Amino acid sequence: MTKAEVIAEISTKSGIDKADVSASLEAFFTVVKNSLADGENVYVRGFGSFVVKHRKEKIGRIISQNKPVVIPAHNVPSFKPAKVFVDKVRKASIEGPA
Repeated sequence: MTKAEVIAEISTKSGIDKADVSASLEAFFTVVKNSLADGENVYVRGFGSFVVKHRKEKIGRIISQNKPVVIPAHNVPSFKPAKVFVDKVRKASIEGPA
């Protein structure tokens, strides 16, 4: 499902204009990105958590040159679905699509 399809479905189910849904969705994405960039996690009860994970510095390898290279420590965004979310997906995979 694409972002446009999500917007259309929300618009249909809620009766809100597509432009307003699109603006709200974009605002949500912006808030999540800015919060994660500031090191602040975002928790959406019943859906999941957008969190920042720290990766330690490590040694990688350039295979073509067989040379070690240092990969610096860095932060990466991550999503951890809520238990309710996971259970619903599991149930749907067992029973088939709704």
